[in-house]
Amino acid sequence: MSENTEHVKCLIIGSGPAGYTAAIYAARADMKPVLYQGLQPGGQLTETTEVDNFPGYPEGISGPQMMIDLQKQAERFETQIRTGWVTKVDFSGPIHKVEIDEGKKTITADSVIISTGASAKWLGLESEIRLRDAGGGVSACAVCDGFFYRGQEVAVVGGGDTAAEEATYLAKLCTKVYLIVRRDEMRASKAMQHRVHNTPNLEVLYHHETLEVLGDTGVTGARLINNQTKEEKIIDITGFFVAIGHKPNTDVFKPWLDMDKTGYIVPVPGTSKTNVEGVFVSGDAADHVYRQAVTAAGTGCMAALDAERYLAAKGIH
Repeated sequence: MSENTEHVKCLIIGSGPAGYTAAIYAARADMKPVLYQGLQPGGQLTETTEVDNFPGYPEGISGPQMMIDLQKQAERFETQIRTGWVTKVDFSGPIHKVEIDEGKKTITADSVIISTGASAKWLGLESEIRLRDAGGGVSACAVCDGFFYRGQEVAVVGGGDTAAEEATYLAKLCTKVYLIVRRDEMRASKAMQHRVHNTPNLEVLYHHETLEVLGDTGVTGARLINNQTKEEKIIDITGFFVAIGHKPNTDVFKPWLDMDKTGYIVPVPGTSKTNVEGVFVSGDAADHVYRQAVTAAGTGCMAALDAERYLAAKGIH
């Protein structure tokens, strides 16, 4: 084995609540896990200013600090946490082969846990990204952040089921919700559309697109354009929620693993097992429904337990 090739019992790909929880369980089971953090160490939660809905933090915690805490806990049990990202995999044999950083290092592994997550899609406006990064009222998760906007006016961008769900969820907390839809109709299911139109404090703005999110340190409004009449208008809001979809970070696994049409890995129902023996999935890479830190952590636990049982059945100690 060349010096840039290394064999491990359990390789975890990706950080975040799923990866770190998998590492905690795997390390405590003496699987000596090695975790590669990927392009965004800590995952999506590093873009979240306040996490109020994760059990055990009565005063809430910042997303980045929570990831530091989880990393420390994984390291306490001697998980090897490394920088680097996976650029190629070969799942053809019983020993799984993974290339790191364009082949600078090759890892062979008896078991692999995928925790690469999903990335929210953004409009790409300078003002949107600036206020998002400043924690100034731009979010891609109403369930995570809606609580902070109780009694205020907010906007949601998107026309699918997720946007409709987020808008109706926010309407329970906020005095007014604008749903900004680019087309003349929503893509959401008929049932979700009925729910939107039957919510009195929810106004749908068809044929509208966002030109700019207004505000210096926090959202104060949004400048919109009607893409039919070219008429511009400003809405006064304090929260701006982008719900135009997520992209699972799974492209590198596409030749090997069963996925749905969007790219989410499809596990064996009720487990974290993929269609490849010894390869497991946890977190948002397989979850397009819940996408919460606590559910990601739960599936990280499942993946480590499934991997432990797999290795034990193979007699790998």
